[in-house]
Amino acid sequence: MVVVPVSASAQGVESYLRERFRRANHGMVRSSFVRPGSLPMLDSSPAGGRSPAGLGVIHRRRLREIYRSAGWPCQDGIEIELLAAGLLQRERGPFGHETLRLTDAGIAVLAETLAKNRARRDAHELLVERVAREMTRAGRLAWRGLAVRARVDQGWTMAMPDVFSIRHTTVEAYAEPIVHEIKVRRADLLADLRRACKREAYLAIGGECWYVIQEGIASADEIPAECGVLVAGSAGLAVARAAPRRPTRIGFALWMALARATPVDGWRLDDAQLPLAADGAAFGAGDDVPC
Repeated sequence: MVVVPVSASAQGVESYLRERFRRANHGMVRSSFVRPGSLPMLDSSPAGGRSPAGLGVIHRRRLREIYRSAGWPCQDGIEIELLAAGLLQRERGPFGHETLRLTDAGIAVLAETLAKNRARRDAHELLVERVAREMTRAGRLAWRGLAVRARVDQGWTMAMPDVFSIRHTTVEAYAEPIVHEIKVRRADLLADLRRACKREAYLAIGGECWYVIQEGIASADEIPAECGVLVAGSAGLAVARAAPRRPTRIGFALWMALARATPVDGWRLDDAQLPLAADGAAFGAGDDVPC
């Protein structure tokens, strides 16, 4: 805390503050007090000894975090490598503190990463939409991006299937919930298969769990036996292995999640209710037996 004498003039206050800052930063920061608006750069030239092409996911994530933040340094190994590659530069504030800013090369790396992520996401989203439409054409209600808690072993986990669907029925026993997990890249598929708890959560909320994989990224033998496999090709969706059907009851938490969410459009167009008979015998006839 800086205490300034009450009787000091404005010029004396400024001189006093300068002296205090000089003493506080003596031996650490040269010329610690500079006029506001003057921010000298410590790394004015991006002389990098490391190629940006060799940066990993953790480096690109750190670049994004620094770009979104005030630039306070972490002073760890990742930061050193980014500074050495010329993707970051240090700046000195008016009171001697250091912050980090992205260089033009760092912005270019972020833009390249963003373009790649969009391309991957577009391919994934197109296949998700394709599977959801197939479910609605089959007379089912389908949801995308659903998030629901599922009980796994003695705890709870959050299940977020790409496509979740149930039959369009008024009989709870005939709902037959199905989970579809979409994968268009082999790396994403292998990373997902290592997460056994995620797969168990899908099996807890769905009577069937299917992996929909892009043609050529994997074989059906690589997918666990408790899940079915659909292969997405140019001709359509082909069943490589059927999913085992398990009796599943939709819990209250899942019903609430479905009530809060909005199903994929198109199910009303496929709603083929039988006409009501004069004696009412045909009411709900489509729900008497499962299909």
